[in-house]
Amino acid sequence: IESLNNKYLLSVLLSECKGEDRVIQPTEDVFASEGDTVTLDCTFETTRTSPTLFWYRQKCNDFPRYMLKSYSDNAEKASEFQTDRFNAAINGTSVPLKIQKLQLTDSAVYYCALKPTVTGNTTTLYKNLWREDNTILHNIH
Repeated sequence: IESLNNKYLLSVLLSECKGEDRVIQPTEDVFASEGDTVTLDCTFETTRTSPTLFWYRQKCNDFPRYMLKSYSDNAEKASEFQTDRFNAAINGTSVPLKIQKLQLTDSAVYYCALKPTVTGNTTTLYKNLWREDNTILHNIH
């Protein structure tokens, strides 16, 4: 354990959507040292011509927190991720998350998601069905 004191564990879990759209993340853990740069892979399959992908970070004993979304040639970041240390851009059918100048606080599980995402409370999950103009059609559960 002593040898891991200066190492950081970044876990990436497999995430998959049913139907025509699919997100694939490697299941192995990523180890790196303070100050390093890591890239977390995420590939996707979709029928959408302009997909929107999201990255979330879940620290120990916490819920997943929105980091950023990437679409077309744009990216929007949550306020706590405005720093240049976190970047993601769609490249074909992948949207890798690049984290630079690693810090201990970056240790977490990172999730990639494809719009529409699954949302809801702890007892029932809902898949949001969106029209191209970003209005909800209806929820199913």
